[in-house]
Amino acid sequence: VAIVAAGVLIVVGIAGMAGLNAASAEGEATRVEQARAAGTDKPPPLTRAQAEDSTKTSCKAVVHIGDSTSEGLDSAEYLPNPKERIENRYHEVGVRDVHMEVQGARSIEERFEGQPNAQEVAEAWKAEGYKGCWVLALGTNEAADVSAGSNVGERERIEKMMAIIGDEPVLWINVKSLPSAPEHYEPKGMEVWDEELERACPRYPNMRIYDWAADVKDAWFIEDGVHFTSPGYAARAQLIAQALAHAFPAKGKSPGGAKCVVS
Repeated sequence: VAIVAAGVLIVVGIAGMAGLNAASAEGEATRVEQARAAGTDKPPPLTRAQAEDSTKTSCKAVVHIGDSTSEGLDSAEYLPNPKERIENRYHEVGVRDVHMEVQGARSIEERFEGQPNAQEVAEAWKAEGYKGCWVLALGTNEAADVSAGSNVGERERIEKMMAIIGDEPVLWINVKSLPSAPEHYEPKGMEVWDEELERACPRYPNMRIYDWAADVKDAWFIEDGVHFTSPGYAARAQLIAQALAHAFPAKGKSPGGAKCVVS
């Protein structure tokens, strides 16, 4: 299996990015089977405060760009109940127009099997005249690609996306993996990415970060230590939507400053 980093083919183990995140029927079927094994008919496993949060957002339109860690957010296979899917959760907090741009193995810089990278997706929306908010559920493959030898580092990847988005509101979702994750997806790389996101915040007044890494429970991961169970995706969908409302509320001020991290 190979990772394409800055135009150079980097050969890695079978559990590398392409093998782990590829949108193949076999890989997807395995993730769905493991995800659903944890049950699909229970409410999202949130705290009472999280479950009762009713904050609304000023965002009326959202483009959500994600990798395979977003696959289960809007999928009937992972979440049979449509009320638990992220499009509905975005509507609940006040978003009218939801545009999901999710692709397995998506990265900001690298391309997989001819699919557009995150920069190209964002550029296409901007070219169409899109005006609105952005949710960037990226970083898992950024950490893996840098670990595998890409000469495009974490900071440059963030800067490239922010340059395309400009001054529109953008919520980044930070990342986490478990020690059981495959080579290049180890927790340390995810932590470095999250730290770089926080360092970027003071440079961009329109940028916020949802601290998914603080909320996600180990029990929400499937065996690969990277992707999530159905209950995990249900929680992730609701928490991302709530974080958007906290980051860019319909009433009151948006948190900012050096940290700009929301829960």
